[in-house]
Amino acid sequence: MSTWWQDGVVYQIYPRSFCDTTGNGIGDLEGIGRHLDHLVDLGVDAIWLSPIFPSPMADHGYDVADYCDIDPMFGDLDAFDRLLAEAHGRDLRVILDWVPNHTSEAHPWFVESRSSRDNPKRDWYLWHDGDGVGEVPPNNWRAVFPEGSAWKWDPPTESWYLHLFTPEQPDLNWRNPEVRAAMGDTLRFWLDRGVDGFRMDVIHLLAKDPAFGDVEPGSSLFAAVLDADATHEYLREIRGVLDTYDDVTSVGEVYILDTHEVVDYLGSDAGEELHLAFNFMPLHQPWDAERWRTQIRIAEDAFGARDRWPTWVLSNHDVVRHRSRYGESEERARAAAFLPLTLRGTPFLYAGEELGASDADVPPEMRQDPSGTRDGCRAPIPWTAEAPHGWATAAPWLPFPPEASLRNPEAEGDDVDSVLSLYRRLLRERRASAALHAGSVELLDDLPAGVVGWTRTAGDDVRTVLVNMGEGPATVSGFDGQTVVVAGHLDDEGEAFDGLLRADHAVVLA
Repeated sequence: MSTWWQDGVVYQIYPRSFCDTTGNGIGDLEGIGRHLDHLVDLGVDAIWLSPIFPSPMADHGYDVADYCDIDPMFGDLDAFDRLLAEAHGRDLRVILDWVPNHTSEAHPWFVESRSSRDNPKRDWYLWHDGDGVGEVPPNNWRAVFPEGSAWKWDPPTESWYLHLFTPEQPDLNWRNPEVRAAMGDTLRFWLDRGVDGFRMDVIHLLAKDPAFGDVEPGSSLFAAVLDADATHEYLREIRGVLDTYDDVTSVGEVYILDTHEVVDYLGSDAGEELHLAFNFMPLHQPWDAERWRTQIRIAEDAFGARDRWPTWVLSNHDVVRHRSRYGESEERARAAAFLPLTLRGTPFLYAGEELGASDADVPPEMRQDPSGTRDGCRAPIPWTAEAPHGWATAAPWLPFPPEASLRNPEAEGDDVDSVLSLYRRLLRERRASAALHAGSVELLDDLPAGVVGWTRTAGDDVRTVLVNMGEGPATVSGFDGQTVVVAGHLDDEGEAFDGLLRADHAVVLA
């Protein structure tokens, strides 16, 4: 029997960019609460909130200073409890973003750890003397961002600490059982409040290579540093915490670009480790049918062979939005919606993609992302046609995306052929069809060049999906008499499929 996190659709909210109600230019919990009805009308089943914990915001919340509170820029615990109750009252689940690999340097644990070499929390982080005095790092590991060594010299105790991300994000030492116990308690804090699960940030990096050996030239940092055996042990402990609560889930950010290895983090036996893990390979695929056919086949081979449930995602807070990646074409953005929402697996939608949003053009003086690449996809969500687009200020923390006066729920909500209306129809069909939300998937091989397609089946319920990624129209045979139940444009729906598929167009047939 499937579960809500298999049948449902998860909607990612980047809280800073969702809706500001206070006038400081930064979205807040009250702003999320104001737009829950939009999410109900859209048809999603759960919301995932990017980090909302207290933080100095060196990495916009992924540098956590307190795992058991709310940053004042978003609200407080009372505001969170109200939001949780309002979401649950609408049958929306709530997933929080948990950051277990590292804390902020401002976290009390690290403040203690760096205070002296004999502090009880010294071993809660990864300290190393290295060679020389503040000159030669312990090894050649490089931080993911910004460019530079993954080690920082800390003068108070004349030692180096590891930070795989910014220097303000020291890595925790998960080999220390006290760290694991404390992090388990942070999960319990939110689960006791009624949270429905967690997205777990870079969860595959928990255990580092204990030898701290140099990275071979040309090899991946992530592949070089991780100690997979120990990480799997820690994931089993984390799953043990989650399993003491009813009906909760976990989805891991496993940034390994090998789908078969990603599946390993769901455990060798079902129910051992993560419930779900992101498969990021589709994020790196161009608008090309053969490339997508390959990725769908790989995902089915990797997840299906081990009876595990896949995930599908086209956009998130770390990558260029898929409309911008696919050449700023609205038609391609419409057709792309059929990929995550009709394949076997749990879809994760990123706030704004249901509006056909593109990346914002962020001038150099407004850029804030420490990696230097992610501001465009984190632009504020416009809610109304007229500026300031439903925000409490005309000067949000980042500029609005292109066409904000057109690509917002107010302008698109009553337009029966808008991108928003298409997403609503797709989600409604997905929920109503057992084949689409729970059925098996079979790739179709005998299709024209440029077309990728599959059939979903659950008992007598059968749906066929065709997506034309080619440069021109294609004629598809073998589906005569089937009805177009969802199409990229409303006026194509409800008719018998005639086999003609326009370029950058998709259909669901029944």
